[in-house]
Amino acid sequence: MMSTARPVRLRRPELLAVGAATVTVVLWASAFVSIRSAGEAYSPGALALGRLLAGALTLGAICLLRREGLPPRPAWRGIAISGLLWFGFYMVVLNWGEQQVDAGTAALVVNVGPILIALLGARLLGDALPPRLVAGMAVSFAGAVTVGLSMSGEDGSSLFGVVLCLLAAVAYAGGVVAQKPALGHASALQVTTFGCLVGAVLCLPFAGQLAHEAADAPVPATLNMVYLGVFPTALAFTTWAYALARTTAGRMGATTYAVPALVVLMSWLALGEVPGLLTLAGGALCLAGVAVSRSRRRAGAATPGEVVEPRPGSSSRSA
Repeated sequence: MMSTARPVRLRRPELLAVGAATVTVVLWASAFVSIRSAGEAYSPGALALGRLLAGALTLGAICLLRREGLPPRPAWRGIAISGLLWFGFYMVVLNWGEQQVDAGTAALVVNVGPILIALLGARLLGDALPPRLVAGMAVSFAGAVTVGLSMSGEDGSSLFGVVLCLLAAVAYAGGVVAQKPALGHASALQVTTFGCLVGAVLCLPFAGQLAHEAADAPVPATLNMVYLGVFPTALAFTTWAYALARTTAGRMGATTYAVPALVVLMSWLALGEVPGLLTLAGGALCLAGVAVSRSRRRAGAATPGEVVEPRPGSSSRSA
């Protein structure tokens, strides 16, 4: 009798990737709370440089302990581009943009990023755009729009601020798509460490501002800046790279739509900002969309980015 067995996914690698993505979105959500404190004492460029220096020092120490060497030559192009676009340009422009617009408008514009990631991934990396991913991203984006509208202030937003946030979204998408091929040649830790270093070098012109502002900044603001470097940067970007190496850029981008919902929850718990019904509904839509985009077909062959169990007698390589 002919066997009709289909490929069986390996549960442990998949669970590890999902766990890494979960750590990333939780820490990135917590960053919005910390930025509120640090941003009151530090200018956009100084905050970005301080965050990247803290992250680079943390990652460098881990690399030394693990005896990680330099990334292979084929990985450097992706590392350099992601470092310039995502670690450097994105962080400065986003900090600047959030000072020009209210939080809701910033969230609306920046959440174009995951859509751009999926489109660029399909165009440049050959990633598939399965119906579940497209549908999930549509639901999540609707949720992000709902959260953004519920958080938008009445003072209006400057066109310049909106443009800055849009540039941040484009830089974020370009950085992610550039990072994906580099992960085929180097480890997640190597790609994150040297990408962070590239971003820190790009932000060195703000060193004078950082030194001047650090002398007058309150201790909580400086501690929040260090926290941003150690956890939402060093740890979260590494777990992101680990998960990205094991799935498509589009699916990872869709996962970040959980961030707005977590920001609402953390602001409620940490800052006492009670969300309205519209905000809660938007957060629920974000999470529902992520669930749809991360789901997979029960039958048939695995889609690109899925891990399948090798058949007996076939050779396999670790990811």
